[in-house]
Amino acid sequence: MSDTETELNEIKEKLQNAAAEGIDAVTPGEGDAGFDFNQRFNEVVGKVNENLDRLDWSQIGKLGKIAGILLAVIFAQVFIKGVLDTINLLPIIPGLLELLGLVVVGTWGWENLTTSEKRDGVFEKLQGIKKEYLG
Repeated sequence: MSDTETELNEIKEKLQNAAAEGIDAVTPGEGDAGFDFNQRFNEVVGKVNENLDRLDWSQIGKLGKIAGILLAVIFAQVFIKGVLDTINLLPIIPGLLELLGLVVVGTWGWENLTTSEKRDGVFEKLQGIKKEYLG
């Protein structure tokens, strides 16, 4: 028990001496490592703040928008996959949806691709859309 009491007294003396000198308390066995850590931490934080001050924050807003759009797209894809997987579990619905898709494509093709004038009109619409979006 005397060894423990001796250690406690030594720690108490170190803490009192550190407090009297205005230094942060140092744990036993570390020496001045606590002071070095605080000094190094302040240096690192200062460097981080300097680098953050140099950033162009207007560009960060663009990155935030891009990240938000990507998250929205990912969420929409997961949601759509869940809906389609649920529909696939129903016995007759997937076949009816395939048939509906064939009917819609066939009807659109009949109305827009049967004559050369209609095909040219579709081609011109596609060229206009391409020019509008791609320049």
